Amino acid sequence: MHNHTLKQLSSLLHSKQLSATELAQHYLARITSSTLNAFTHVEPDLTLQQAALADQRLASGDTTALTGIPIAHKDIFVTRNWRSTAGSRMLENYVSPFDATVVEHFNAAGMVTLGKLNCDEFAMGSSNENSYFGPVKNPWDLRAIPGGSSGGSAAAIAARLTPAATGTDTGGSIRQPAAFCGVTGIKPTYGSVSRYGMIAFASSLDQGGPIAQNAEDCGLLLNAMIGFDPKDSTSVERAKEDFNRDLSKSLNGLRIGVPREFFGAGLAADVEVAVRAALADYEKLGAILVDISLPKTELSIPVYYVIAPAEASSNLERFDGVRYGHRAADYKDLADMYKKTRAEGFGEEVKRRILVGSYVLSHGYYDAYYLQAQKIRRLIAQDFQTAFTQCDVIMGPVAPTVAWDLGDKSDDPVANYLADIYTLSTSLAGLPGMSIPCGFGQGEKNARRPVGLQLIGNYFSEAKLLNVAHQYQLATDWHQKTPE
Repeated sequence: MHNHTLKQLSSLLHSKQLSATELAQHYLARITSSTLNAFTHVEPDLTLQQAALADQRLASGDTTALTGIPIAHKDIFVTRNWRSTAGSRMLENYVSPFDATVVEHFNAAGMVTLGKLNCDEFAMGSSNENSYFGPVKNPWDLRAIPGGSSGGSAAAIAARLTPAATGTDTGGSIRQPAAFCGVTGIKPTYGSVSRYGMIAFASSLDQGGPIAQNAEDCGLLLNAMIGFDPKDSTSVERAKEDFNRDLSKSLNGLRIGVPREFFGAGLAADVEVAVRAALADYEKLGAILVDISLPKTELSIPVYYVIAPAEASSNLERFDGVRYGHRAADYKDLADMYKKTRAEGFGEEVKRRILVGSYVLSHGYYDAYYLQAQKIRRLIAQDFQTAFTQCDVIMGPVAPTVAWDLGDKSDDPVANYLADIYTLSTSLAGLPGMSIPCGFGQGEKNARRPVGLQLIGNYFSEAKLLNVAHQYQLATDWHQKTPE
């Protein structure tokens, strides 16, 4: 049952061969027996209440394609009844009085919430080792990281603890864990998914998206997830669309841009082999490979790690121990309470980024760092627009290597940052991007660690990306492989 796609589960539910309650119970049992640390909070009684309501809707015919299907939410989306912690001690026991807009959309579709998924603290990290609740383990190899910050989401999909999950992508945090866990994830165009109720990291970069087994599942989730939200000032007002409408289109004549900067020094040989093989498969499907250049790629890391910490520094000012969240037990005065609360509540990586962000926004450095970074960000976006005059979609690796071992880069934050080299530029430009499984690493250690192929499209081209991914998944079976 847990290996079924969303389309298959929907068919079983609507034909009354399976009830939403039975399905929820099945996944709750799998979650209970899991040792991956993928979930931060599960409330079986609440889940079964939602399942019972879904069964009532299924009986009455008041349904959508997703009614009765379980879903789990990255613990960066606030939810009523379930804790919303952002993976931080600062919000360890916080329960929101409202649902994030994304959660509301899925509730309205009749989906059943299984619980909240572990993530790097305030979504800051590439390995899911920064969570206050401990690291998530990669189900393909328990010694390995699952990727971050949506590591709990990707690991839960790979281990079949949930058929659908939400994630957020600020600099690659849907695509990279999807790649490391051998599942499919998509980051839509910035502004497509409401950020209302998404605990903010970097407001000009954060974007929600789905993680699932395959591209068709992601399209079904996007259909419910995307929509204009007047409560979010960055939400884009566009007509609703069916993101799976083009899945069956042929790829004959599709121009695939292959950036030479994605295949230079630093790319592991086994990752390149898998990605090149996937590109060859696309040629067999009728696509044409086009050599392109994204010359500002190497600048994406310094630009991102100026802009994102600056916005994080501003967004995290609200956590002061006064209104909600953690408060230090012993303090002398208000200033001392602020200092001790934030020192106790935030982890090391969050503190590091707050310090960097405060520095680049400070008097005398704003023009030298933050303003210059924003100018280069515009140049990065222009590089993509130039590239899209030569191709329809861009492809390359998601990350330079397969997943590394837990603890390998804990003492070297810069090494963690460098792992985002191929995903950051897409986020800085606000473009849609996705990861699909395309193979495994090589050698005794890496042979069971997945490799992801990155697809990047022009603005609002999610339907095209899903078509391109789906046709590849019809021709290959990487997305159907599961951990032992």
